[in-house]
Amino acid sequence: MIARIALELGPWSWWILGLLLLAAELMLPGVFLVWIGFAALATGSLSLLLWDTAFWVWEVQLIVFALHSVFAVLIGRRFVSSGAESDEPLLNKRSESLVGRTAVLEQPIAQGRGRVRLDDTTWSVEGPDLPAGTRVRIVASSGRLLTVEPA
Repeated sequence: MIARIALELGPWSWWILGLLLLAAELMLPGVFLVWIGFAALATGSLSLLLWDTAFWVWEVQLIVFALHSVFAVLIGRRFVSSGAESDEPLLNKRSESLVGRTAVLEQPIAQGRGRVRLDDTTWSVEGPDLPAGTRVRIVASSGRLLTVEPA
């Protein structure tokens, strides 16, 4: 079936596939199909040049397309990931965004553990033993556990 389609459409089958993949990229989120689409267009360019040669059978074309795809995705990932950093680097890192803030201990720190309320959440804290009501500064975060010191 693949051989029949490739023979009927000729080298243009890769161009059609490439354009379909680029169009699908417009409708689907993410930046992945664009690189596969470019790989199909590159394979189509080679097909235009090599179509009448004896070795350019559909199996070779699929191998070349797979190699182009891997190469395009690797180059594309490097190109896309080198973008600018976010203007909100702590957006989804809530506990890390609390470092540097001060709060009042809701429960005393006994044996190195206690609790503090920040905004609408109660957080587990670790630090030196301190009585409830003491003002503390958050100096580090590890998951849901905050490390504090007296403010």
